[in-house]
Amino acid sequence: MTVPEILVLGSVNRDLIVHAPRLPLPGETLRGQRFGSCLGGKGANQAVAAARLGARVALAARVGLRENGAAMVEQLMGEGVDTRAVAQPADEVPGVALIVVGAEDAENQIVTVAGSNGTLPLVQVEALELAGLRWLIAQQELPLESVARAFERARAAGVKTLLNAAPYRPGCESLLPLVDVLVVNALEAQALVTTLGGPAAAPEALAQALRARGPSAVLVSLGADGLCWVDDAGTRRVPARRVTAVDTVGAGDTLVGALVTALAEGQAIEAALSFAQAAASIAVSRPGVQDAMPRREEVEQLLGHNN
Repeated sequence: MTVPEILVLGSVNRDLIVHAPRLPLPGETLRGQRFGSCLGGKGANQAVAAARLGARVALAARVGLRENGAAMVEQLMGEGVDTRAVAQPADEVPGVALIVVGAEDAENQIVTVAGSNGTLPLVQVEALELAGLRWLIAQQELPLESVARAFERARAAGVKTLLNAAPYRPGCESLLPLVDVLVVNALEAQALVTTLGGPAAAPEALAQALRARGPSAVLVSLGADGLCWVDDAGTRRVPARRVTAVDTVGAGDTLVGALVTALAEGQAIEAALSFAQAAASIAVSRPGVQDAMPRREEVEQLLGHNN
């Protein structure tokens, strides 16, 4: 089997998605428009996004076999994701995400139950094969001590690390010194800076404050306002592409998967950011999570590489 260049340490969930006219208010009951179930979890999403864009990617995760967990692993394999580092405990239940998508603005609300994601042990992290890797990606739907140990091992092995600090969790600021690239949205960036004792600020200032805590580069995603990137060369703003947003669930995971794919290929940062933004814009323009994630040729066509 081909040696992977990207390892995603992350969660695997069964997503239960309800589409409604809008997001409900507290205590309000709405009549939904449709319901669907699909493979999800930030780890699985980012791995699939990268695989569809041509990366050699492996997933390290823990997927309980109760509630048809084996089918979730088979689906990942079908997407071309290397699943040799996915543990499958027979007595555990996979993670679940309950998602409401509002038709008016395509925004979403999500509640997750960790299931087997929450039991990923340090012994599994210690067994990870890092030889040949360029990048290790993690999010925050796993035990933070497991993420920290994985990043420590990656740093020792000369593997670059990317942390998508989502969802925000208290204590995650301790990971920042182990991170090469930090990816957050504006709310997550502000929550992190507030935890570190900083004030409310504009995205550029938040990114600069977070970079001062250890990461070599910080990306703050701003939805329809594009993204902000800060590294040792300064600050870059990349505007969002004009699209009609249909479903924003999974857009951030598409952005991460595309960004690390481009970086692993050695693309210059300007090109990598443009590539990631193009992939995310395609994802938000159609319904679904992994179903909405683009293939390589779609992104290249949008960028004009095939003209």
